Amino acid sequence: MSILVDDSTKVLVQGITGGEGKFHGGRMQEYGTNVVAGVTPGKGEEKVHGIPVYDSVRQAVANHDIDASVIFVPAEFARDAVLEAANNGIETIVCITENIPVHDMVEVYHYVKYFTDSRLIGPNCPGVISPGKSKLGIMPGDVFDRGNVGIVSRSGTLTYEISSELTDRNLGQSTVVGIGGDRIVGTGFVEVVSLFDEDPDTDLIVLVGEIGGSDEEQAAEFISENVTTPAIAYIAGFNAPRGKRMGHAGAIVSGEEGTAETKAETLAGAGVPVGRSPAELGELALDTMGSG
Repeated sequence: MSILVDDSTKVLVQGITGGEGKFHGGRMQEYGTNVVAGVTPGKGEEKVHGIPVYDSVRQAVANHDIDASVIFVPAEFARDAVLEAANNGIETIVCITENIPVHDMVEVYHYVKYFTDSRLIGPNCPGVISPGKSKLGIMPGDVFDRGNVGIVSRSGTLTYEISSELTDRNLGQSTVVGIGGDRIVGTGFVEVVSLFDEDPDTDLIVLVGEIGGSDEEQAAEFISENVTTPAIAYIAGFNAPRGKRMGHAGAIVSGEEGTAETKAETLAGAGVPVGRSPAELGELALDTMGSG
């Protein structure tokens, strides 16, 4: 099995006629993702890679069964794109767009979470992939392989590196979820870890975190109290200076909080071993799967 997306997922691409939407929509289709429709206002009745384009999400869902949407629209339009998808009943919404204003995300987060049945992944994320089945987003499919390791990550590039380390050790993945590195994201570590713990084909959970915020600490507490599936972690930023933002908007250390060391200590205290490098994490995964 897998979580969030599989080979039966019917996908809509919002912003499909733009450069990013057209390119990655095509790569998703080549991977085997069932892309059934696209949306770009004013571009209705066109086709991209043979995919019909509509002026609105409402028109798309009136003509197709749609389970998930991937959003590639510019930042100034992303708020409306997410809300349009949620208001039309799309279950899984993956927002790739970066640089969305924080006040837009505050509104979007609360509305989607508390007033709809949709789940938002992102923004500023690489997407979701269930290897060999389907991918939603910009992940390079060749570094992943089908298997039983579930990965949830705040970082795009590290997601690929960690997955490659596991694949090289014949440890394929059930699903890989990039939750995004912004201060406000639709779905956090805890929610994804919970989904992996309920998935009978995920035998190991890998958390890929970074400095800043408290998401990893919250995940550690949740795992300690609720999760039975073995979990390991990698935290980027052990050498990051305090008070500096490193890469993502959420990756900033304040005082003694949010450092890689404090996160690693909290995770280890919750029974989640932490690798200090992607290679070390790969060996840790081998050891954990071998003893399971």
